[in-house]
Amino acid sequence: MNDSTENLLHETLLHDTLHTHVREHDGDAGPHLVGLADGALRVARRRQRLARAGAGVALAAAVATAWVAVADDGPPRAHVVQPAEGSGTPKAATVSLLPVTSSTEQACTQADGGYTVGATANHPAMCIHANPAGGMSDVRVSSAKAQKGDIDGSWQVEVTLTPTDRTRFAAFTGSLVSAPPPRNEFAIVVDGKLRGTPAVAASLTGGRFLIVGVYSGDLTSAQAHDLAQRLDPTR
Repeated sequence: MNDSTENLLHETLLHDTLHTHVREHDGDAGPHLVGLADGALRVARRRQRLARAGAGVALAAAVATAWVAVADDGPPRAHVVQPAEGSGTPKAATVSLLPVTSSTEQACTQADGGYTVGATANHPAMCIHANPAGGMSDVRVSSAKAQKGDIDGSWQVEVTLTPTDRTRFAAFTGSLVSAPPPRNEFAIVVDGKLRGTPAVAASLTGGRFLIVGVYSGDLTSAQAHDLAQRLDPTR
């Protein structure tokens, strides 16, 4: 039951109670109480009508803007656009690519500043530390798309960087090649959450990387599409 319906029920009960009171206890205050009860009931009914009209307008607007087509290298694809709260466009995700400094098989303690990876049926809990002062912060994404991997069919997000950040990314990944594990890995951090720790075997000069989760198969279809939508500035 919504607020307008609850208010109408309350005012109807008050209206009936006051009318009954006036009938049983006739006096000078009777007409005044009846007038108050009638006025309150009219206000409650008007509020409910306005609420219903407002809900109808909001629903029509949502249906009209729910689906849009986005041009890509391939055929157009559709995705759901969630309306932003308030005015303006949704805030883009914040991306950082940081060099991994250590990885241990245990959950992080509250104060050590690492990223805890929960245990799964096939993997233990992990605590991964990355250097917040190294690597790339405020990474600028040119595009992002959800797709299934060619090898195992698991969901992943392919991220393409802007030309400026492609140069930075090539230099950054090149600096990790000769480091021993896990220092040859970089942490993909999106909105403060660890999304993957890919290892680097050679400098990545194409300006692209994949987000598959900390372990391959971590992402569901819904999670991959949601992440791609938040990363892609064209959506």
